[in-house]
Amino acid sequence: MDETTAPTRFASYVAVGDSFTEGMCDELLPDGHYRGWADRLAAALAAEDGGSGFGYANLAVRGKLIGQICDEQLAAAAGMGAELVTLAGGLNDVLRPGCDIAEVEARLAAAAERLLATGATVVLFTSTDPSRRMAGSARLMPAIRRLKAFVEGFVAAHPGAVVVDLFSAGCFDDRRLWAEDRLHLSPEGHRRVAEAVLQALGRPAAFDWRAALPPAPPAGRWRRVRSDLRWLRIHVGPWLVRRLTGRSSGDGRPAKRAELLPYEG
Repeated sequence: MDETTAPTRFASYVAVGDSFTEGMCDELLPDGHYRGWADRLAAALAAEDGGSGFGYANLAVRGKLIGQICDEQLAAAAGMGAELVTLAGGLNDVLRPGCDIAEVEARLAAAAERLLATGATVVLFTSTDPSRRMAGSARLMPAIRRLKAFVEGFVAAHPGAVVVDLFSAGCFDDRRLWAEDRLHLSPEGHRRVAEAVLQALGRPAAFDWRAALPPAPPAGRWRRVRSDLRWLRIHVGPWLVRRLTGRSSGDGRPAKRAELLPYEG
């Protein structure tokens, strides 16, 4: 964007996706929902016009695959006619063995094209790179890299689409940007993603979201072992049970903001 060109102001915003966009593991709000980067983004956009009448809906639900996102959220999002839509999905598919990455790409493209057809600016994301922070993630990298290239190619070919590149941001190698389950962002991680989206939309930088955190005190070997055992027991075990029984953490869960309503912070 030309430095002399003012960034587009938005009067309404709809968030579509899974737990990443729902805001899992950010701070809890009084109503029991997580805050999340999308809420933080909505707050910043609402503040640009004094918050008067800025509309915000968040249709994202944890655990959803890209097909479920398209089937359960897309029609509602397109029907709201929002000026800005964020669309994130596909990583839950990649985490499952036997993922059909071509099908993920096709569903993601169809969703983005439908949203662009409404006249909205559509923001897509590349996944963070888990290879340096999460053991066992090497098997996921071919699909993650392919999905990254797909998203970048889609955005290059579609005016009105914007990409937020999280993959190249080395700060996400730091476990302090992640919650205890190692799959969802910590509050600091959510704060940085919100800022990344704002900058991708042409807003001036409030801070360097890519910057490394100050060095952390070294963790002793046994502390790391205890942390890994706790992670396996509390998070990996239940996740495997859900996979084996065909259940999802989002089953029966409604969206936290199912209607496009004025954002009140």
